[in-house]
Amino acid sequence: MDETSSSNTVSTKLERIARLAREMPGVALSTLAHHIDVEWLREAYRRTRKGGARGVDGQSAEQYAEHLEANLQSLLDRAKSGSYRAPPVRRVHIPKGDGTQTRPIGIPTFEDKVLQRAVAMVIEAVYEASFLDVSYGFRPRRSAHQACEALQNASVRMRGGWVVEVDIAKFFDTLDHSRLQQILRQRIRDGVLLRLIGKWLNAGVLEDFSLSYPDEGTPQGGVISPLLANIYLHEVLDAWFVREVQPRLRGPAMLVRYADDFVIVLARKDDALRVFDVLPKRFGKYGLTLHPDKTRLVPFRRPGLADSKGEGSPGTFDFLGFTHYWALSRKGRWIVKQRTAKDRFTRALRRFREWCRDHRHAPLKAQHLGLVRKLRGHDAYYGITSNYDALARLRHELKAIWKTWLSRRSSKSLLSWAAMHALLERFPLPPARIVHRYGT
Repeated sequence: MDETSSSNTVSTKLERIARLAREMPGVALSTLAHHIDVEWLREAYRRTRKGGARGVDGQSAEQYAEHLEANLQSLLDRAKSGSYRAPPVRRVHIPKGDGTQTRPIGIPTFEDKVLQRAVAMVIEAVYEASFLDVSYGFRPRRSAHQACEALQNASVRMRGGWVVEVDIAKFFDTLDHSRLQQILRQRIRDGVLLRLIGKWLNAGVLEDFSLSYPDEGTPQGGVISPLLANIYLHEVLDAWFVREVQPRLRGPAMLVRYADDFVIVLARKDDALRVFDVLPKRFGKYGLTLHPDKTRLVPFRRPGLADSKGEGSPGTFDFLGFTHYWALSRKGRWIVKQRTAKDRFTRALRRFREWCRDHRHAPLKAQHLGLVRKLRGHDAYYGITSNYDALARLRHELKAIWKTWLSRRSSKSLLSWAAMHALLERFPLPPARIVHRYGT
């Protein structure tokens, strides 16, 4: 996104809000909405993704931009006067995990996305002063790879221990509205902002021509939903663990959270058992449930240390699409490495298989270009230092998948491997690429 002349002005306002939040950490701020003006909405429009799916009104970003200034002024007037009505979100379902389950996604209208972005900019500036270093998801200048690196470094520094691997059951669907609003009021007392957030929480959901009004949850896909989730889990988990749990533990411990995914590494087994026992009670207090089959305690002592105590080999655990495990570095030291998690690898193959099936009649040049783009996109996330073998294996599997669907273009198009190798010389797949280097 290109910077505009208004970007600097908005950045100055954001810094002013952030400075005020830092200087008044225990105070609920009541004068925030006055920062939102047409210039602020213009910046919010600039930051809003233009190519997303359309909401219930069917309006595209291009159509909204045809009368941008008038639309933004109207939006500002309705938001400030209280007459703005949050339109229902359009719910769709996307495949989840192995493809047997789906994840509900809520798609707001484009105008609603712009207003959500404008409000999120204000609230984020306030809460960044409160958020702790243990959270990495949907925060400025933080990423999933930083979370993995922090987890890796903490595990090596502690020489492993026990990992509490947690899955919150249907977090975005069960988030308690009243508790969230109580948490927000501890830091924000601006009536305009709280009223808008309340409208988004209570907006209808349109699915298969049926309109419903859920009394809990916040739609995944909404611009402001990740920020609200961070605020909720900051109170439920982050602040509680760092300020109340850690001081009571007998050994070192580390929490790493990315949105609603988190793991806790603890050096001592007795500490791990205590935390594992109290977590369901803590989350239950806020209306959340931990998945009984996906929440577990994993022995993760460094090899050698575990054997000396009769604990057997250390286990593995999955976090943010990677399986974390102990292995020797090139220098012969025990370190924690990551490889693509089995379910993510299977999902990637399934998507390549579906794409090759759907595009098997396209020209070879177009197919090659599409596969190259997809491989580069895969490497952009999974291309980490210790994951080269999984990246190479993906390419090996992809060659067989591509050959299979090229052979099904017609009854006469069966390809031998010799012909496939000749084709790959003309249209080579890019080699595995390491994009993120850490943990060496």
